[in-house]
Amino acid sequence: MKVNNIKDIEGFFNVVSKCTGRVELITGEGDRLNLKSKLTQYVALANVFSNGTIPELEIVASEKEDIDRLIAFMLNN
Repeated sequence: MKVNNIKDIEGFFNVVSKCTGRVELITGEGDRLNLKSKLTQYVALANVFSNGTIPELEIVASEKEDIDRLIAFMLNN
């Protein structure tokens, strides 16, 4: 799924850390990075951070409840 305009970056990563399954960031080259890893989170921020928002990320979650959790966050923020 593609997520756009994440303004509450800390809240987003808090939701990711609560996910039970794998949550992966898909890079422009097609690589999959574990988004629950703090190192990957810092790399993601360094690569796409712009004006206090993350403009777009493509992520894959392995568990349905994690997808629901991420969608709920995006709808409420």
